[in-house]
This record gives sequence, C-alpha cells and structure tokens, in this order.
Amino acid sequence: MKKLVFNLLLIAVFAPTFGFGQQTIESIKGKELFGDMKARHIGPALMSGRINDMEVHPTNSRIIYAGTAGGGVWKSSDAGATFNSLFDEHCQSIGAVELDPNNPDNVIYVGTGETWTRNSVSIGCGLFKSTDGGSNWNKIGFENSERIASVIVNPNNSQEIYVGVLGALWGDSDERGVYKSNDGGSSWEKLLYLDTKTGCADLTMDPTDPNILYASMWEFRRTGWSFESGGDNSALYKSIDGGKTWDKIHNGFPSGNLGRLAIAVAPSNPNVLYTAIEAEEDARKGLYRSDDAGKSWEQLNNDFGITVRPFYFSRIVVDPKNEDVVVKGGLTGSISRDGGKTFKNLGNMHSDIHDIAFNINNSDVMYVGTDGGVYRTWDGGTTMEIVQNLPLSQFYHISVDDAKPYNVYGGLQDNGSWYGPSSSPGGVEAKDWNSVGFGDGFRVLKHPTKNIIYSEMQGAANVWRYDADKMLLKTIQPLPISEETKLRFNWNAPMAVSVNQPDRFYMGSQFLHKSEDMGNSWEIISPDLTTNDPAKQNQEDSGGLSKDNSGAENHTTIFTIVESSLDENVIWVGTDDGNVQITQDGGRTWTNTTPNIPGLPENTWCYHIEASVFNKGTAYAVFDGHTQNNMKPYAYKTTDFGKTWSNIITDDVEGFTRNIQEDYVNPDLLFLGTEFGLFITIDGGKNWKKFTNNMPAAAVHFIDLQKTTNDLVMGTHGRGVIIIDDISPLREINSELLNKNIHFFDTPVATINEKSSFSGSFGNETEFVGSSKPSSMQLKYFLKKRHTFGKMTFEIQDADGNLIYELTPGKSKGINIVNWNFSRKIPKIAKGKTFTFGGFTAPKVAAGNYVAVLKKGKDTYEHPFELAYDKDSPLSKEDRDLKNSTTLQLYDMTQDLAYLVYEIDEIISSAEQTGDKKMVLKLNDLKNQLVITTGDNYVGSAEPQLREKMTTLYSKVAASYDKPTKSELENLALISGKFEEAKMTFSKLKTKYLKKQTVDLKTFEEFLKAK
Repeated sequence: MKKLVFNLLLIAVFAPTFGFGQQTIESIKGKELFGDMKARHIGPALMSGRINDMEVHPTNSRIIYAGTAGGGVWKSSDAGATFNSLFDEHCQSIGAVELDPNNPDNVIYVGTGETWTRNSVSIGCGLFKSTDGGSNWNKIGFENSERIASVIVNPNNSQEIYVGVLGALWGDSDERGVYKSNDGGSSWEKLLYLDTKTGCADLTMDPTDPNILYASMWEFRRTGWSFESGGDNSALYKSIDGGKTWDKIHNGFPSGNLGRLAIAVAPSNPNVLYTAIEAEEDARKGLYRSDDAGKSWEQLNNDFGITVRPFYFSRIVVDPKNEDVVVKGGLTGSISRDGGKTFKNLGNMHSDIHDIAFNINNSDVMYVGTDGGVYRTWDGGTTMEIVQNLPLSQFYHISVDDAKPYNVYGGLQDNGSWYGPSSSPGGVEAKDWNSVGFGDGFRVLKHPTKNIIYSEMQGAANVWRYDADKMLLKTIQPLPISEETKLRFNWNAPMAVSVNQPDRFYMGSQFLHKSEDMGNSWEIISPDLTTNDPAKQNQEDSGGLSKDNSGAENHTTIFTIVESSLDENVIWVGTDDGNVQITQDGGRTWTNTTPNIPGLPENTWCYHIEASVFNKGTAYAVFDGHTQNNMKPYAYKTTDFGKTWSNIITDDVEGFTRNIQEDYVNPDLLFLGTEFGLFITIDGGKNWKKFTNNMPAAAVHFIDLQKTTNDLVMGTHGRGVIIIDDISPLREINSELLNKNIHFFDTPVATINEKSSFSGSFGNETEFVGSSKPSSMQLKYFLKKRHTFGKMTFEIQDADGNLIYELTPGKSKGINIVNWNFSRKIPKIAKGKTFTFGGFTAPKVAAGNYVAVLKKGKDTYEHPFELAYDKDSPLSKEDRDLKNSTTLQLYDMTQDLAYLVYEIDEIISSAEQTGDKKMVLKLNDLKNQLVITTGDNYVGSAEPQLREKMTTLYSKVAASYDKPTKSELENLALISGKFEEAKMTFSKLKTKYLKKQTVDLKTFEEFLKAK
C-alpha cells in the first residue's frame, strides 16, 4: 500500500514533465474547442424547400409534422401557422415520419433518406425513435438503408412496427424491402425482399385489420449519367397475416414490366384501394382502383397530371371521410371527387407536389408538401396559402460580395437564383431577398468591381448578366459554333470570375470557355478536359419505363473552375467524371493530374477545387463518389501543381465531401462541407472537428469566407444560408494556446455602432426572420478548463482604470465570447409612480483605449483594445466633445435627481413617524414637482415632471449620433435651472429637519451601488 501511495505521489509531482494533463489538438472535442462560436441562420424561407412527407397527429388537429428533403423534421402546434425544428443533430434527409397512434404526443419514428429519387437527392442514416415528443432521439436500426419510405405502428400493439425500406439509389444493397419489429424497434425481421436492386417504395396497412398490409416493390437504379425505373421485380403485394406471406395482386394490371407503384387504402372503406402504375405502354399508365381489397383493378385515369414523372410524383392520399375523394401528387397536384374518374388541379402554389395530409376533423383543410415548402388550404384545395417560416432553401452554390453589410448570392433547387443581405436591422426578412434568375438556380456570382451579377439556370440553358444599377438583363451563355461539336453542360454548370482581370468570366462545358468582356464574346481555351466516354452520353435514353431527359443526367462535363488569385495563367478544372486538369500558361497546354492522386477510385466526381492564396502551386480538391454508391469522403492537397497529392481526410469526417475553403490568413485552417455538416481543421487536415453549435447536420454544398468580416458563409442544401460570424479566433489556436489557462484573442479596432433605423416586426408574426450579426463588439478568450468553483468577473475599464461596465463572463471550456454594446450602464432613475422610458437609455462611451479585465479566483488577466468612431461619421472633434459632455452632464443630473428623491423619501418617512406634518407636506409638494406620483404607465398618464423632462432630453441626446441641437441645449439650460432651484429648496428643508432629527442616509456612492 505504501508503495502504491509513493508511486501516485511521483506521478503527481512529475505529471507536467511527462505531459500528463496536456491538451492536444487531437484530444480536444469540437464542442469544447468552438465554445461560444455559434452559427446563425438567415434563410431565406420565402421560397422554402422540398418536402418529402407530411404527417398529422391522430387526435389533435393542430399538430402537424413535415419531413423534408434536406432540412430535417419540423413540427407545428398551431395548424401550420409556424413550425419548429426537431431533428438538427442527425442527417437532414427525411423519408417518413410516423406517430405511435397509442402515444402520439411522445413516441415518434423518423425514417431518414428522401424517397423522391431525383439527381440531387441526399441520403439518410437510419431509423430513429423519440419517446419524449422529439426532444431526444435514438437510432434503432437500418444504418445502411439510405432511404426509408414508410413506417407504420400497429394501432392495436405499439410494439409492432413495420418499415418499408426503399434502399440505395446508386448501387446494390441488401438492406431493402419490408421489415417488422415485435419489440418496439429493438430487433428486426425481414419480411419481404426480392433482390439488391428492388426496394419498398410504399407500404400501407388496412386501418381495420393490422394483419392486412400492402407493399409496393420498385426496381430502380440511378447513375451520374442515367436513371432507370422499372423491371421484372416491380410489383404490388398484399399480406393478410402480418407480413408472414405475400401475394401479388395484379388482376387488371398492365402486362410487361412495371415501374414505381403508389398504394393507398381508403380509411372510410378499406376495400377501396388506389394505385398509380408506371407501365411499359403509355396508354396503360395511370390511376387504378380496386373495390374488392385488391382482388381486381380497373384503370380510371391516364391524364398527364397523373402519369408524369412517377419516380418523383407517386403519392396518393384518400380523404379519411370519403373514399371517392383522392389526391395525387404531381407537377401541380390533382384532386378527384368522383372516385378517380376525373381530376382537376389543386390551387395555385409552387409546382412539384409530393405529399398531402388531410385535417383529421375537416377534409376541406389540407396540408401539401411541395418543392417550395408547405401549403395550407381551407377550401378543399381551391386556394393555397404558403407556410412562411420554413427555412428549407436548398442551395447548390453561394458567393459573397464586399458590401456593408455584405450580400449572399446563390441558386436554389427549383427555386431560382437570389441575393440578400447577410445582416439587416430587425433581422433578415423575406422582403430583403431579390430574385436574379428563374428555374433551378445554381451559381450566382458578383462582378468583382461592378454592380453586375451573373446567374444561370439548369444546364446553362440561360446564363444571365444583370446590371443591378440600370436593371438591364442580357443572356450570355456560350453557344455552339460548329454543327459537329455539341456542347455538354452539367445540370449544375460551372461559372467563375477572375480577381486578376475583373471583366474576365469563365464557363465550363466539356471545354473551358473564357470571356474577357463579361460574356459578350467567348473563346474556347482547352481541349475536351473530360474522359469523353460515349457510354455516359446517352441521356436521351434515360428514365427507364418513363423517359426523363431533363438534362439532370448530363455527364462527362466540367464541374468546377478556379483561376489562381496569385497567377492568372494558373487555372484548375475539375470534371464530373474524375479529371483534375491544370494549365500554367493560360490554357495553351493542360495536364491531367488525376493519375497522381493516391487512393481515389476511378472516375470519382471532382466536386470542388480550391486554389490556395498562399502558393500558386498549392490547391485542394474534394471528390464526391456517392453517384457510384461510394459514400466515403475524399479531399486532397497538392503543393506542386498536381504532380503529387496527399490525402487530408481522417476518420473524424462524416459524409461524402462537397466543398473545401482555405482560410486567407492561416493556411492550416480549413473548412470542409460534407453531406452531414461542417468540419474544421486547425492543423492542415491532421485532425477534423465537427461544428455543431446551432449547426444542423445538413448538406453543406458550398462555403465562402468573407474577407473583411472573417465570416464563414455556407450554402446548405436544405437549411438555407448559415453563417458563423468572425472565425478569426480559430487562426490563433495551436497546441501551445490549448494549454494556457486563459488566452485573449486579438481584438481588432472596433467601430462604435451609432446607426439606427425604423425596423419593425409588423407582418412578420408567422414569417421566418433570419438572425443578424451582433451590432455589439465581442471580446473573445479561450479557457483551458471550464470554470466551476470560485468567483469570476469581467469588467471594462478605461485607460485610467476606472470602471465602465461589468459584464457576465463566459465560463465554458474553449472559446468564450462576451458582448459589449459600447455603453455604460443605464443611469439610476428617480423613483416615481410610473416608469420614465427615457431613463432606459445607456450612454455610449467615447472612442479611445479600454481594457477588458477578467478576474478568475486570485488571478487577473487584462486585455487592451481600442474603440473608434465610424470613419464616415459627419461629426467633427468639437461636435463629438459637445455630444459626449452634454450626454454625461445629463447622465449625472439624472442620477443626482434620483439621489435627491431618495433623500426626500427617507426624510418623509422619518417625518411621518415623528408627526411632523408640515415637513411632510412641504417635501411632498417638492417631490410632486420632481417625479410623477399619480396615474399609471399607459392610459392614466400624468403631467410630466422634472424627471420626465430630464430623462427625455437625456435619451434624445444620448441616443443620437449627432451633437445636441440648439433647441436641446436651450432645453437643458431650462431643466438645469429648475433642478438647481429644487436642490436649493431641498437643501434648506433637509438642513432644517436634520437639526431636529437624525436620519440614516446612504452616501451617493452607496445609493448608486444599491439595487
């Protein structure tokens, strides 16, 4: 025992020598490292984003859930007026939401992975269960399912759960078909499985008999250059024994191969079934109905609105109260009120309707999920109203400019191209966003020096140059100049501007196109830089049973372009079929560097290339292999123009990679966007940390770094634009800093914010409003350990050590941020019957040198910083001096008045006790001239007294950016005179009373400190 104690003592004494307790970049967790750094969301929500599944509460008509394509799960408790997110920590692509009918307030199932299998669809990460209404989630299986189409809980037994797994889109998978759990999700049994290419696209249950199930099985496959729907295994099955056995129910179906099938059971009459069939023969496609629970089927409708794009629109929903009212998803959505014989379009709303949910009590009320968010109708689908607070916008690409505040530009899936401010008084509202393009929007780029914006729509069908000052629009896309050569543009065609030559503009087809005059003329400066594989260029055959050649499968194309900011002759190009090409002579010669990249599977899509700002031979390339069914992340770095490449991905990174951004100051600081969120490295890729502070696990498609503000700006495919303000502290973090007890980060000269506006929230009650950048200054420091015991304070002092303001310190491990709004504390106000709102104004301090003083236990840490006025301020030094002196004069007068009234109250109290009625009367007469002693704060307002006049003037002077007006100074003289008279009157009364009685009065300093 003595030996053990001795050894422990040795360890304690020599621990620092051996490195015990040392914190390393590898060991620190992301949450601990990033601390108070927090993402903010600016939307937009006015165009929202794609909805995959709508779910209504079985007993409470006000509760609705939306499962989204890339933005997680959202819940409304007010019939769709507003929604809140429930699922931020997990993958954001949702296939199905299901409530346990026996405990719908608490037990929720979420099957992840969108099931409308377009080219840009994301992936899921399994099946989740919550038992506390969505506050916490546990994964209960199907890790490799990729897409879950249906989840059903037996209404008679909550332990029985059925799951329809669609499965992998881009390759073979065994995790497909219909599954069942008998123990609430702890274990699973596969009930229906056909092969590695066929999954369950739809699963439903007879509401009167949980043993009766219907399953739609779909054979499908997508590649980067094609889509195939249909095959021998697509079929509709029925089970009458809880899934133990299954039979096809095809009596009346078309002959030949089938594609995607929808299935719906009429809740009011379970013998009535509807299915939408994708068939070989166009005439046999359409809506079918069975009136005998699937024994026979009759084709009822073959309208275009019913048959269009079955892989994208296959949902059928039947009115729970009327078997003859059926709604079908589609380009516009269709509703029938005669059992499916005839249909009419739903009311005007965003196109591409994916799901419909009826209100449980009133079938005229429906909720509709579209490519542009959720809509509500109160009149059976005639009039549609958009839900305005679902920030689900799906950006393919974003960029920023150098305006103040800077703008964010970007293109959205099926929602055009837009730009809006990164920050705005009152928050970033829907009205702040401006449209600059139609169709599917992709890249939107601001001209480096002119107020000109470039935007595009899918496949470069239109590329626009917009003069925002003159409101002039011109199409400028490169066009074919030879009948022999067809230009191949990607669905998401690349564009790039040059910082070296501002009017230079690039676009990529299979060739690199360059314009020196903003798109007025074009020159091809490369050969075909792709593999030019003809097997991947047959898009006219894409679609399977239903041809679908929208351009989304265009392949063997250039996908990313970047010109080095250090040398205009160095240009990098990445292609969707795996090439990374470089020219060092402005396009005269090209080198394919892909053979030099170790461990990269052949033809892996090059999603982004980032040219370093530190060395023209250095670049980063990220690759996305998910279209080859390869979900691994790939990112590489070269320092020698691509002659060699090194892997910078570690096991810390989750999700296939979309984008990488190099910091402009610290070359070891990199930001990586993946399908599951944002990852950051501070050591050049040796270790990556996931950023999760108000940052959902959304697909980060593009990252930009605003150079002036150091803000990291992300375009996500499902949660809009997300910004991390000022990432500069990350530049300073290294192994040495991690082991300091406290480290203050550099604080740039802060500009005192004197701006104001008339921003308001009228009309925004049910709208999403994006959070703005804080207008206060921020003092940032790193704590090695969380402060848990002992006193810790944080205060602002002036250069002479005088206390200016006391702030609440951050005590968390990692980066802490303390906000200060450049002000002193508000003055102490004289006590009266009512508030005086002018007294709530805090005066701004003057520009100059200040010190942040942090006291932690017995240790004191000081951090000097400087405040400056806005260089555009119209005030002279003399104006400033007058404003500041007048403000402080009124500030001091306000507190002097407060002390005077305190003394009056104390002497009145004493005089009342001694029975000195004359003194009480005289003091009350004086007090009535100083503060309001009657009325209330609203309708019973009384005549303003000296306090109200003084604080009103104080707030006007203190809150203004300008020097006081002549009128204000004259008013000050009047108020000062009145105050001097009051002080003289009180002084005489006080002196007279204190000769007779002793009153225990606080000193002025004690009074100010008292609460």
